[in-house]
Amino acid sequence: MTEKTYNVLFLCTGNSARSILAEGILNALGGGRFRAFSAGSQPKGAVHPLALKTLDALGYPVEGYRSKSWDEFAVPGAPQFDFVFTVCDNAAGEACPVWPGQPMTAHWGIEDPAAFEGAEFEKEQAFSQAARYLKNRISAFLNLPLASIDAMALKKKLTDIGALEGATTLAEKVK
Repeated sequence: MTEKTYNVLFLCTGNSARSILAEGILNALGGGRFRAFSAGSQPKGAVHPLALKTLDALGYPVEGYRSKSWDEFAVPGAPQFDFVFTVCDNAAGEACPVWPGQPMTAHWGIEDPAAFEGAEFEKEQAFSQAARYLKNRISAFLNLPLASIDAMALKKKLTDIGALEGATTLAEKVK
């Protein structure tokens, strides 16, 4: 029997930093069981250079990323998602498109490293920290028994993952 490949969409407002990091990390760690995508409600139009530098430092591919609207995934022929995760509080509070197939959703909000102001090395540290928080969430997600867990238990686990270290205020309230 062939194992199912799960499609996962990470959403953020600008689709330039956190959602890009999450897409790259899941695609690298997912072992072919997952296909990750990212999008934004108001895409910046460019991927933040420090997001790519951070992925590269982790040894993950850095090619092919682009800042894009979530509208690309709400049309016929777009991938059907099994999971949709918001990684910023703004995107979590917005009215999202209706995703075909009723994917499981959760909020995994963390601070925006692109909004950090300071010296360049401090900005790099902010991106590194964001990547670490996302990698921790994604690792916990990858260890869930997706094929055997019921929907209510899965929803609770996904919510709990969103409240791991580094969670923003909204993520903590959702728990």
